[in-house]
Amino acid sequence: MAKIDPRGRKVKILATLGPASRSPEMITKLIQAGADAFRVNMSHGDHETHAETIAAIRAVEKDLSRPIGVLCDLQGPKLRVGQFAGGKAVIRHSGHFTLDRDPTPGDENRVCLPHPELFGILKKGQRLLIDDGKLRLKVIEADENKIFCSAEVGGVISDRKGVNVPDAVVPVPALTDKDRRDLAFALEQGADWIALSFVQRPEDVAEARKLMGGSETALMAKIEKPAAVERLEEIIELANGIMVARGDLGVELNPEEVPPLQKHIVAMTRRSGKPVVVATQMLESMIESPAPTRAEVSDVANAVYDGADAVMLSAETASGAWPVEAVTIMHRIAAQVERDPGYAERVHFTEVRPDATTADALAQASATIANTVKVEGIIVFTGSGSTARRVARERPSVPMLVLTPSQRIARRLALLWGAHPVVTKDIGSFEEMIAKGKRMALRHGFGGAGSKLIALAGVPFGTPGSTNLLHVVTLSGDELKKHTSAE
Repeated sequence: MAKIDPRGRKVKILATLGPASRSPEMITKLIQAGADAFRVNMSHGDHETHAETIAAIRAVEKDLSRPIGVLCDLQGPKLRVGQFAGGKAVIRHSGHFTLDRDPTPGDENRVCLPHPELFGILKKGQRLLIDDGKLRLKVIEADENKIFCSAEVGGVISDRKGVNVPDAVVPVPALTDKDRRDLAFALEQGADWIALSFVQRPEDVAEARKLMGGSETALMAKIEKPAAVERLEEIIELANGIMVARGDLGVELNPEEVPPLQKHIVAMTRRSGKPVVVATQMLESMIESPAPTRAEVSDVANAVYDGADAVMLSAETASGAWPVEAVTIMHRIAAQVERDPGYAERVHFTEVRPDATTADALAQASATIANTVKVEGIIVFTGSGSTARRVARERPSVPMLVLTPSQRIARRLALLWGAHPVVTKDIGSFEEMIAKGKRMALRHGFGGAGSKLIALAGVPFGTPGSTNLLHVVTLSGDELKKHTSAE
């Protein structure tokens, strides 16, 4: 079995694949540069292309002997205006503009809004944001057939531009017909994570979960609507992870509201022990430039200081000119932040309290021991991944070597802070646990002769959710010699 080199950082990197990066050669380069998992954006491309992309990821995974997570991101119910005569029109600043149900091509005075669910729910004073907020309309009057608005910010509007409704919960299903087809496809392809877009309420997550049936695939709720923030705790409870999707969130909120909200979402998700990903425009300038701006570097660093489990690259790796460089820079930023002497204090600004269970108490104890005794890492034996999540919630000072018999769990943990997942056969006794833990620690670079490690497991072995054992082990010189000769 090939050695999987630890990254030298605990935060994970999620990179989006696209035309610039979906070949096996580029996927290999991105992994070597620091990517831990890949996002497949279902908003673009067809199922045949996505199937080829996922197959390429799995081929690289096998070649490198490294569990690689695959996240399929559903498009969600994106609202759009209709078409214009000539393809575009100019809405006069401070003028009037009407959105109606007439399919006739639009002009500078009106356009069709092919979403009947919006008519009748909007009230005077509410806003409509078009083309990522470049145009801003305020409702003067609305009924079942038209929405009469004043243009707070006018400009050029063209066919099929997106519409955001920040001041109302839009009565649309969380999953469109396309999303349902894409979800079924992603499950067939063995995706490790499904990202649910434009979540507004916990019922949206429950609906997706119901459609997924008994699938073991994890569900990540994307927070990009103000309505979702109001019910964040309930959404976190139902989801397996959370993504701070700052694109649409930044459109629907004032810009200055997004940074504190990002910190709030990250902190709440961390307290739950579930992974949280910070996404969108992190290194946006690197779509065209080989180097990021100083502001972008600070943005990535800020998410790492907040203790996010993963940071995400979108167009930077999917269609940009410098995909490998973008991953390399993100890796370097994260590694540098984690070397900062003040990092540990900052990452623990978020107070995390363990649940009243033996497993949580032991996870907290392992982090405390790691801060008290010089240890190289925490070895976690897990069948479901729950013990690894409990330890990660404590944000210990050392990385985790997560040993699991489940390839699916190992892939899912590719997005978990500090986790270095390895697929290995299950253990059957305490002696086997110690021997295998030491052997895997040496194989994967977790210390040398004389190094101490913490081992966490559950007795009886192979029983999910039974974590009740913590043991400190020391690697001996003889074990190192045996390992070296075996290599």
